[in-house]
Amino acid sequence: MDLKVPITITDELTDEVIASTGLLNLASGAIVGIVYTDYDPDAQGLPFENEDYEFTSGMLSNAGKDVEFKIEVNRVTGEYSVSASELLEIKVRAAALFAGVSGKDLAAQAGAGSAGGPPPGGRNRYH
Repeated sequence: MDLKVPITITDELTDEVIASTGLLNLASGAIVGIVYTDYDPDAQGLPFENEDYEFTSGMLSNAGKDVEFKIEVNRVTGEYSVSASELLEIKVRAAALFAGVSGKDLAAQAGAGSAGGPPPGGRNRYH
């Protein structure tokens, strides 16, 4: 699956915040298509190359609701990404916030299986 969602990216420096947008791949956690706002990386270098670079975060927004998350920066390749555990957290939080589904609801739906509930007798059997 190649599902990419638009995100806002914030590179935090000691005295400056550099904003950009990009696409988060919800399958792999890779972030591509980064476009900086009022910042020229060709002239100024990439934000993480700056001496006072601190961290990078992202935000997924929908209908006025936001999910904020940590972005990892590979300083060798310049690639931005989200770790597997952070990606799972984003998906759970986004489902809860955007669709009104709780983590417990997601777990219950996943545990219900394809039949929509436990087998007769009330016990789940796992093979």
